[in-house]
Amino acid sequence: MIYVIASIEVKEGAKEEFLKIFKANVPAVKAESGCIMYQPTVDFDSGMDAQKHIPDNVVTIIEGWACVECLKKHLASPHMLKYKEDVKNLVKGTTLNIVEPA
Repeated sequence: MIYVIASIEVKEGAKEEFLKIFKANVPAVKAESGCIMYQPTVDFDSGMDAQKHIPDNVVTIIEGWACVECLKKHLASPHMLKYKEDVKNLVKGTTLNIVEPA
């Protein structure tokens, strides 16, 4: 199993539109072979001193995949290619952290 933490920086004022498009794609992703978890998240103020806050214009996607091959198929799937086209003018940049259980 692998985990993906995807940080998507959206353009100013585009977060709600981005989330609407993203959430519409979630059922197709969750139906993919090997998808264990796929959840968009935003910063939560816990009040804890050690918390590092995420900027308001960043959406963090927490993903779990059975294997890296499943992730690669996901990224090349028709619905993901359509999603990328649909959000390309809303997104400033994306970074991925891909980790495995220790």
